[in-house]
Amino acid sequence: MKRFFIFGILLCILATTFCISPAISTFAEGEVDLTCKSACLVDYASGTMLYGHNPKEHLPIASMVKMMTILLTLDEFDKGNLTEETLITTTENASSMGGSQVFIDPYVQYTAGDLLKSVVMASANDASVALAEHISGSEKTFVTKMNERAKELGMNDTYYVNCTGLPAPEQYSCAQDCAIVLKEVAEHDLYHKYSTIWMDELVHPSGRKTELVNTNRLIRYYEGCDGGKTGSTNEAGCCLSASAKRNNMRLISVVIGASNSQTRFNECTKLFNYGFANYESKTILDSLTPVMNLKVNKGKCDNVDVYAKDNFAVVVKKGDQHDYEVTFENPEKVSAPTKNGDVVGKAIISKNGNIMQEIDLVVKTDIAELSLKDCFDRIVNAW
Repeated sequence: MKRFFIFGILLCILATTFCISPAISTFAEGEVDLTCKSACLVDYASGTMLYGHNPKEHLPIASMVKMMTILLTLDEFDKGNLTEETLITTTENASSMGGSQVFIDPYVQYTAGDLLKSVVMASANDASVALAEHISGSEKTFVTKMNERAKELGMNDTYYVNCTGLPAPEQYSCAQDCAIVLKEVAEHDLYHKYSTIWMDELVHPSGRKTELVNTNRLIRYYEGCDGGKTGSTNEAGCCLSASAKRNNMRLISVVIGASNSQTRFNECTKLFNYGFANYESKTILDSLTPVMNLKVNKGKCDNVDVYAKDNFAVVVKKGDQHDYEVTFENPEKVSAPTKNGDVVGKAIISKNGNIMQEIDLVVKTDIAELSLKDCFDRIVNAW
């Protein structure tokens, strides 16, 4: 019955999906026609908000809460505390979660990868709680970590009460904060491994199977969309945060409080269309391209390339020239020994005479110091 139920949902999704317009429309600035309660469009690289409609209004966001659950889980992968093969024992509490679920069994083991995939693709409440309980011992303790992480990211208009987004009067966020957390999540390759899957299945330890269909239909029907999170409750309305990349520009679009599911996808599409039609990203500093070459004092190499430690990009209106300037503070020579990551100066990015950011300059080469034998050999070779 569960398979037929989910198959029926899939048919409904496919029937309505083609209402989404794939064409790019050009809007004058500020003229994106939206009906949702709150929305924003953010440039991923620079964090610049390109469009905002009540972007900081405190609202329920339904299952978009799970973006922070996903981020904390990805953090555990980054720390080495989890792998995709890590076995997680489920509890009666986790398996009893209502709403969106993948019907996990209690007191059995699922892999962390399968549980994360279930949250990312199917917005599974039961899988979310299973991950939270494994990471922190209880959902309550995990929620404390969620709020701490939100503060670290500057999400000052967010307060979490649970890890699922199930209705809770005290829980709220805003469009701008939803963009912040999606930006962090989108930096993880493991997230995109799951977020770009349209259909899959979860094989339970018993051999039973649950069909998975990605709740974010834009990953299938909007060019460049490779991630995001849906949410829907009576209190929150229909919500969506999504990420899409075209050429060298990635945008994040957030819609909160749309009147129905179709509207949230349409309005997120409108925001993406507006951004890609009117803006472009320009790289000011590329961490993969050397910015200078310095001489090395007393090293086994005579010269070394110097790089910006981080990228710096800006978004501008198409056809406009950026007015950012980059100056460097660095020595004339670098003294050996050097190691990959050693800081040798800084790049100063300014706009209209105001410093916008300072980025360390680093070397990416290990250079040993000349030994006495090396010095002697050089003298001999010079003869």
